[in-house]
Amino acid sequence: MIRISKIEYYLPELILTNRDLEKEFPEWSSERIQEKVGITQRHISSENETVLDMAIQSSEKVFENYDRSKIDFILFCTQSPDYFLPTTACILQDKLGLNKNIGAVDFNLGCSGFVYGLAFAKGLITAGIANHILLVTSETYTKHIHPEDKGNRCLFGDASASVLVEKDMKAGDYKFCLGTDGNGAENLMVKKGGFRTDFMLNPKHEFGPEYLYMNGPEIFNFTIEKIPGLIKEALDENELTIDDIDYFVFHQANSFMLNYLRRKTKIPTEKFYIDMEKTGNTVSATIPIALKDMQHKGLLKQGHKVLLAGFGVGYSWGATIMDF
Repeated sequence: MIRISKIEYYLPELILTNRDLEKEFPEWSSERIQEKVGITQRHISSENETVLDMAIQSSEKVFENYDRSKIDFILFCTQSPDYFLPTTACILQDKLGLNKNIGAVDFNLGCSGFVYGLAFAKGLITAGIANHILLVTSETYTKHIHPEDKGNRCLFGDASASVLVEKDMKAGDYKFCLGTDGNGAENLMVKKGGFRTDFMLNPKHEFGPEYLYMNGPEIFNFTIEKIPGLIKEALDENELTIDDIDYFVFHQANSFMLNYLRRKTKIPTEKFYIDMEKTGNTVSATIPIALKDMQHKGLLKQGHKVLLAGFGVGYSWGATIMDF
């Protein structure tokens, strides 16, 4: 029904290495950081660089050898938009010189955003509203992080990924499994910035409400509780088994969590892709970045079935299967 026909991504020029962090936090060695989260460096957006700027970069790469006039819808996933209004997707349409008779919308999701974006794209294509969709996941979480928050600074990086999702009747018609539990909302949150903060501010964490707060242990507990069941559900709903899947690509949260999930779900190591060493956790962009890197390495080939799973802030989670 739908197929990902092209993936490109953009990483900011500024690089923050583990050695850089070690200089700021001598109690944390660069080796310890890599061992803990599987990251040696992450890219950081410059002071004046936004999700829109990065989206333009990744999207222009997509349009190399592709007719941009085919695009009939933009889906833009971000939790750090340039403005409350207007919609970043609308500005992107103009900046890219796309047709004006197209749809364009932002949606606010984090680490599950890419899977949800594919679900939205499938809905638009199935309904006959669009056939060639530009799905963008762009995030600058590092702008939300306090300079002294060494845990989150070790983990997160900035990036934008642009993906072409197109109608393809030869591709499998796979079901999506989506989930939500807003009871865990405060475990990963930026309190300041929305209208509620202006009138009902009640900060609960040391760096203040304008900075990213993450309750790591609770996020880990949520993940190990929900995601194994999500993977089973996605396989069962599509009448497939682990043996039928060529690769499993999860949101690249951190290597410790991913390896725990792999063991818990009994996925063979050779089918489970982990590679966030040079980029860090780029939130909604991690899955498309991983897929592009797999293509570059020759791992992802035509005919492969890949199970994608995203999970995190919200709480929100989703999984589906894609043919490549």
